[in-house]
Formats: sequence, C-alpha cells, structure tokens
Amino acid sequence: MIKNITVLIFTFSFLTLYGQKPDSISKVQEVEFEAVEIIAYFNKQKILGLTSSAQSISAEQIESQQTTTLLPALNTVPGIRMEERSPGSYRLAMRGSLIRSPFGIRNTKIYMDEFPLTDAGGNTYLNLIDPASIASIHVTKGPDGSLYGANSGGVIRIQPKGFDVTENKGSLLLNGGSFGLFQEQFSIQRKVNEKYAFSVDQSFTRSDGYRENSGLNKKTIQTAHQWKYSKKNELRILALYSDLHYQTPGGLTESQMEKDPTMARPAGGPNPSASEQKAGIYNKTFFGGVAHEANITSKFSHTLSVFGSYTDFKNPFITNYEFRKEKNLGLRAYLSYKDTIQKQVTWQMQLGFEGQKGWSSIENYDNNQGTPGNPQAFDELDNLQGSFFYRAMIKLYKRWTIEASLGLNQAKINYNSLYPVTTNPSGEINFGNIFMPRVATSYVINKNFAVRALVAKGYSPPTIAEVRSSDNTINTNLNPETGINYEIGMRWESSNRRITTDLSAYNYDMNNGIVRQLNEDGAEYFVNAGEINQKGIESSVEAKLLPYKAKSFFKSLNFQTAFTFNHYRFGNYMVKDNDFSENKVTAVPNHVWSNSLSFELPYTFKLNILHNYTSSMPLNDANTVFAKAFNLVQIKGTWTWNISPIIQLQLFAGVDNLLNEKYSLGNDINAYGKRYFNPAAVRNYYGGVKIEF
Repeated sequence: MIKNITVLIFTFSFLTLYGQKPDSISKVQEVEFEAVEIIAYFNKQKILGLTSSAQSISAEQIESQQTTTLLPALNTVPGIRMEERSPGSYRLAMRGSLIRSPFGIRNTKIYMDEFPLTDAGGNTYLNLIDPASIASIHVTKGPDGSLYGANSGGVIRIQPKGFDVTENKGSLLLNGGSFGLFQEQFSIQRKVNEKYAFSVDQSFTRSDGYRENSGLNKKTIQTAHQWKYSKKNELRILALYSDLHYQTPGGLTESQMEKDPTMARPAGGPNPSASEQKAGIYNKTFFGGVAHEANITSKFSHTLSVFGSYTDFKNPFITNYEFRKEKNLGLRAYLSYKDTIQKQVTWQMQLGFEGQKGWSSIENYDNNQGTPGNPQAFDELDNLQGSFFYRAMIKLYKRWTIEASLGLNQAKINYNSLYPVTTNPSGEINFGNIFMPRVATSYVINKNFAVRALVAKGYSPPTIAEVRSSDNTINTNLNPETGINYEIGMRWESSNRRITTDLSAYNYDMNNGIVRQLNEDGAEYFVNAGEINQKGIESSVEAKLLPYKAKSFFKSLNFQTAFTFNHYRFGNYMVKDNDFSENKVTAVPNHVWSNSLSFELPYTFKLNILHNYTSSMPLNDANTVFAKAFNLVQIKGTWTWNISPIIQLQLFAGVDNLLNEKYSLGNDINAYGKRYFNPAAVRNYYGGVKIEF
C-alpha cells in the first residue's frame, strides 16, 4: 500500500511539472522565493546557516488539515511524533520515545514567545492551546539545555497571534463532522497604530469521540498585546484561559479491540470499567506573561519576561480520584550584545537566567463511579528550577558560524505528606547542579549549500508526575536523564529556493532513561532504565513544483516529504529479574515517513493531501507485543469566494483516515493485563465555513 501511494504522489507531481509548456517552465524558474526564516537563539534568522536541525511551521500549514488539532502539522516535522489517544489527549515525543509520557509532554521545552509553557514541574499542557490562535511554530531539535533549561529532546517556540500584526483582519470559523464534532473559532487582529497592536482569539470545541467515554469539551480565550511605546522599548502581554474536559476510554487488549474497537476499557477483576468510573480529565488553566525588550544602545539590549500559571486539575481514574492545584511563577531575563569587527566579522553574546517556582497540592480519594470517596493520600510538592546561561557566537565572512554556550542547571523538589504521613514522610529531593555545554558550527559553502556539526549535553530531571505518580507514593530514587548528543547535518536550497532539503544524523547516548511501568491495579510508576542508545537520521524536502500562475490549470503545486529513521536500543537495563538489555526502546517506530501534496485549481479551489506511514513498534520493554504499521491519509479541500473587497468566504471539507485503517494512535506502554491499544477513529468526515474580514 505504501509503495502504491508513494508512486502515485511522485508520478502526479512530476507529470504535472513537466506537462507544462517549455516556455512556462522557463518562466517558473525565474521566480525567486524568500529565504526560510526561523526564530532561534535570540534572533530571527535564515535557516540555511543555522547550527541546529530546525523547521518552521506556518499558520497556513496548521490550517491545511483539520483545524481542531496540531497533530497533522507537527507530524510533518522529522523527529517529532505526536499522538492523540482520544480527542484532546495529546502526547508528543521529539527525538525520543513516549515511554515517559502516559499523557502530556516530557523531555521537550515549549515556549509561547518568551514565556515557558513548560511548568516548573516539567510538564506541558499543549492541549490547552487552540491551533487557530497560533501564528507560527519554530522547532529546534536536539538537547538545548545550555540556553533553555532542562531538556533532552529539543525546543519548540510557539508564536501566538497578536505580535507583529501588519494589518487589521478577523475571522469566524464553524466546523462540524463525524462523531458529534462541532467547532467554533473567532479571531480578531488589530493594528491600532504604529505603536500598538493586539489580538483576541476565542474557541469552543466539542466531540462525542469515536469510542465510548471519549468525549471532548474545550473552551479557550487568548489575547496578545504589543506596545512599542518608544523607538527603543517594547512591551508584550499574553494571556490564555482554557477550560478543558476530555474523557479517557482506557486501553484494550488485542482481542477486545478486534471484537469492538469502540468500547471503553471494560471492568476487570476488582476494577470497574472506565465508563463506570467516569474516567477523564478536567483542566482549568490560566497562563500569562509580560515581556519587555529594551534596546539600550545600537549594540546592547535587554529582555525581561515574567510569567505564571494556575491550574485546577481533576482526574477521575479507575483506581482513584485525583485533585491537583498547581501554581507556577517564573522569570527569564538576558542581556545581549552585538558588534561588527571590520566588515567581515560579526559577533554577539548573551548572558541570562531563567527560573521557575512551582507549588503543587495533590489529593487522592477512592473513585466511587465518578464521585470522590474515602481519602487515599494528600501531598504537597514544591519545585524549584533555575538555569544560568551564556552564549557567544561569531560569524566570519558571512559564511562560517561558530557558537558555544554553557548552562548551569539547578533543580530540587520539596515534598510534605499530609495524609497518611507515614506513607510519604516530608523531605527534599535535590538533583544538584549540572553544567550543560553546547558547541556548534555551520559553514555556508556557497549561497545554496551549508554543512553543520554540534556537540551538546542533554539533561532532564524527573517531573512531578513521575516523582509522585498515580500509585500515590513519592519516588525518591529516580535520577535525571543525562547524555551527550553528537550531530552532523547539511542544508541545500536551489538557486531560486523552489527546492529546499535538510539532512541530519545524530547519536545520543542517554544515561538513566526514565521508563513507565504499571502495577497490578493499573497505577503507574517510573524507573530508571540504565542506558538508552539513540541513533537517528532525519531528512526533509520541500519543493514548490509550480509557483502561483493565474492562467494555468494547476495554479500552484507544492510537495513536502519527511523521513525519520530511529535506531533506539536499551543498553544495560534490568527490572527486577527481567533483563531487557539490547531490546528495542519501547514505543519507538523504526521508520516514519510523511508526504504532503497541495495544489490550487481554477475557481480558487485548493486541495491538500497528507500521508503518514508509521512502522511497527514495540509496546513493552520485553518486545513481545508490537503495534502494527499503518498508513494514514488525510485530505482537505477548500473553495474561496471574495464576496467583497473586505469579506472573503471559504467553504471546506475533509476526510480523515481515507484508507479506513485499523490502527492505534497512542498506545498504553508496558500496560498491565495486555491492555495496550487505544483504537483510533475509522474513516470520518468534516466540513464547515470560514468568513474572513
């Protein structure tokens, strides 16, 4: 199947390209596209000479498929694998496995502009964000703890709408589809004057879900403000409130999945079913920040951001009912100096600090069919994370970039058991101080071709959810993940930038990899897996086969492909009497291949076809159970009508899982009772209208 799909895509692309008249091709080649830029390392810069493997995702790419989720867009980036076990239940891995992430995101640091969305406890609630409120996403892959605090997978920077507004515009979207889907999004952006601009984005999404007990109800409102109150000073404000509830259907055995993939986890032994326990997540979060940038002189600048969040979290689960109150407060500040030595040598340096303090109150009760019962355990945990960082970069003759950075990371957890005190006595877990260096270089051989190399240290301490997991005990024996990443890569652009390519190869040997385990009740706990050897190759190609031509049948034709090869193996790894050394790392596929084809036809009709192939992967550390490989094909078509010079109407319709594959998008790892599988939806449809003004 994958071969047939791939042959069809390539054949269609090249027949279309070379089926044009000769004079039209020559005219196409004269078109020159703008250089791809990315926000990374304190600057917006051209990606060609960047020292890291990186990629930028535009708002248009996010909207090219279903507008309720970030999955399709993020999964086009090689090295990133995002899953959604049920609507709203996100998991994401960047250059790593999902072995630490029953839900949520670990190992990866995520920012919204200058504000860390990753909290002091190490968790990131990415599912709180409405995709329509995002202007762009910038991804840099590989450990970057020297500048961004603890992480071992990479950094994602989300740019919200409202900053750098260039024109007044707004939109209203209504979307409906299979399984009771309804979505409403409203967005308005205003450039009041040359000094002040703002945006307001509001959304509501609901779905019954494909499976029993997999409904979603999500409400968000986000606002961003940018005030350039003088020629040298700028103030930015971001605020987000999200009210999220999604049900969790739970994992199934293979036989249960074959019998009825729509069922929720049934009762088993002493445990009731997921539906009986009304299993799900309730998350109300306010997140906000204020950033100030001051250009003190033409060479010297200062950036200061203050941010915080408050989360009211409830999780009725099979074996307990958990309540969490989470508060976070943080500060990120750095000084930047840039200078030019003669005309051919430029250099810059940054010196700064990022710190967060978190307060978590966790209470667990018996779950009596969705109602809290007798108390099980009450704990208070306080997190403190801090990182001092310094970076120096020099560019020689506009070709050779050399940069080095060093971070000093500190992390500790104070815990206090309120009930029962004898189970989790009070204490402190101090992960100590660790230096995190990074040295990297990039050389632009000519204006179209660049090579790069880097060495960086990765570091990721256990999160609150791992130290105090759902088994209600404080695990004081977990150690941080550490390792050294060695990486080489290259980028090539055609002379007119119609074609861009990127290739990376890396070797990251991780020590004390954190692995999820489940006990007999289905409650999770975590252990260190010793060594995890991670080797990978990532490649991507983006081709504007036909730039926009008003008089052609195919007005534009773009093709994108991304391939990821993972060779992840456990090193010396034993759990009790079980030796898993040299096994494949759990939940990591050997190959992931993504292809996207988009084109515009007459009468302003656009079509986007997205294909994702994911190979089989082990679901337990023993490598005795595997998820099957699958091909996921998604198609979305849009038709646009300009009602007036200022009002545009867009009708759209799409199909998800066109091939009607039976697959699991988000498996339960090392699941007790062989309940590994969370079946994804069969072929389903959606459609709607969007008004832009």
